[in-house]
Order: sequence, then structure tokens, then C-alpha cells
Amino acid sequence: MKNKILVVGGAGYIGSHMAKMLACDKQDVVILDNLSTDFRHLAKYGELIVGDLNDTHCLENLFSTHAFNGIIHFAANSLVGESMTNPAKYYRNNVSGTLNLLDVMLRHNVKNLIFSSTAATFGEPEYTPIDEKHPQNPINTYGTSKLMVEKILQDYVTAYGLNSVCLRYFNACGADPEGELGECHDPETHLIPLILQAASGKRKAITVFGRDYPTEDGTCIRDYIHR
Repeated sequence: MKNKILVVGGAGYIGSHMAKMLACDKQDVVILDNLSTDFRHLAKYGELIVGDLNDTHCLENLFSTHAFNGIIHFAANSLVGESMTNPAKYYRNNVSGTLNLLDVMLRHNVKNLIFSSTAATFGEPEYTPIDEKHPQNPINTYGTSKLMVEKILQDYVTAYGLNSVCLRYFNACGADPEGELGECHDPETHLIPLILQAASGKRKAITVFGRDYPTEDGTCIRDYIHR
């Protein structure tokens, strides 16, 4: 069965991979992206609509033009450090923007949403491996903004019958097997690309933060998920 899926943030790293997977599965893909941190050339697997979640007129026009079966929501500001120095930006984009999306979904009777959340909602691990029952105590504004959306979604399920799933992954990395899509940030902030740039001579060095972790050399251990 062919569905029409809106991929919000589909010109970004993870969103572009999802758009490609859906298109290869013969689904009808529409991408909404404001291109503030994403790239037009990554939106090659779907119709690209350049627009912002805080533009309610854009959203209303989009949902009036297309009959969506479901929404996959990747759009967010995601720099932890910036979220602490400019929290207003993160609450406005990550929380208010998502509220606009949810409300237009309800007006047009679209009840299926996959939300790209983050493991940052858990905060400092109380035990590992982290599971679904782990307490959620974010330690930065980015994680808090994502947790706010998760709680909003819980209420929207109860009050309005919205079907939603939250994905809390951590440190996504890698590229698709065909080599068409991969990590692409400007400036680059992700660890694996930075390491590869240093190893290839494109960058003089990288910085490892933290020397007081309970490990052999005091540096942290990170888990990665291949996209």
C-alpha cells in the first residue's frame, strides 16, 4: 500500500536517510525543511517544500494541498552547548514549532506521528544499558526541549487520539550503503567526522572533553548507532 509521508527535517542527516528509505519502498515522500542547518542537495528523495514549523500559514497550505497518512518529525536545533546559551531558540523551534505541527495535524485529521527525540532526555545514566524505564532527567536545554515534546505527545494521545512513537537514539553516525548520503554539517560538530578529518590531515587536532570518567584512561565511553 502506497502512503504519502511528510518528513519534517528531511534535508538533514537522519531525515534524508529516512526519505530515501521511504522512497525506495515506493512511498510518496514530501519533505518540509527550512534549510537553516540542512542542505537542499540532500533532499533528493521527495518533493521539497522550503518552510518552517513556526510559519502556520505554510503548514496550513501544505496540509491543505497534501493528504498525508503520517508524519516523521526530525526538525530541531540540536547543539547542546548552544541550547544552554540560547534556550529561547530551542524552546521556540523544538517545542513551539512542534505544537504548530501537532495542531495542524489534528485540524486535518492526520493521527500518525514518529518523533525523533534523543537519549539526552535521560541525562546522566543511573545504570547501563539504559532502557525505556530509565528516569528522564535531562541536564541541558536541548534534552529538556525534547522531553517537553514527549510529554506533550502523551497528552495529545489521551486527549485527541494522536498515535505517536518517540525514538531516543544517541550519537547517530555513518552513511547509506550507496554512499549518496552521509554526515554533512557546517560547522562540523560530530565526533566521528572530526576524527576522520584529523586522521586525513584536514584538521590539525580534535579535543576530547573530560578526564574524570570511571574508565582506564579517564575519558568517556560513547555508544553509537549506525543510521
